[in-house]
Amino acid sequence: MNKEQILKELQFKAIRSSGAGGQHVNKVSSKVELTFNPQSSYGLSDAEKGRLLLKLDARLTKEGLLILQCDEARSQHKNKALIIKRFFDLLKKSLEVPKKRKATQPSKSSVEKRLKSKKIDSNKKAYRKKPDLD
Repeated sequence: MNKEQILKELQFKAIRSSGAGGQHVNKVSSKVELTFNPQSSYGLSDAEKGRLLLKLDARLTKEGLLILQCDEARSQHKNKALIIKRFFDLLKKSLEVPKKRKATQPSKSSVEKRLKSKKIDSNKKAYRKKPDLD
């Protein structure tokens, strides 16, 4: 993954933020929308593209674009910085390859210990019953 190349491929759009905010909010476009096309990216290898498309399938549009929005801060610059950080965190998380699980078996001592404790519990409960008079 080439961060500099991906940064060049990102497209930003400033939009008016929704919600309350008085007169100033009607004049300022502080919400930032980030658009990224993983299929046509030169900063990702083919394997990384495949993994991204698989992991982010639910977040992609019909055209295959990833769109993220941020309107947390009042400043457009802060929102842009936040959305870039969030985007790279999402990329990093979706490109992680999970470790293969190795099948293991319990040790002999742990099996014996478990069976011994089961026997003790079984005896404990057996002593609680009424004795047979036969």
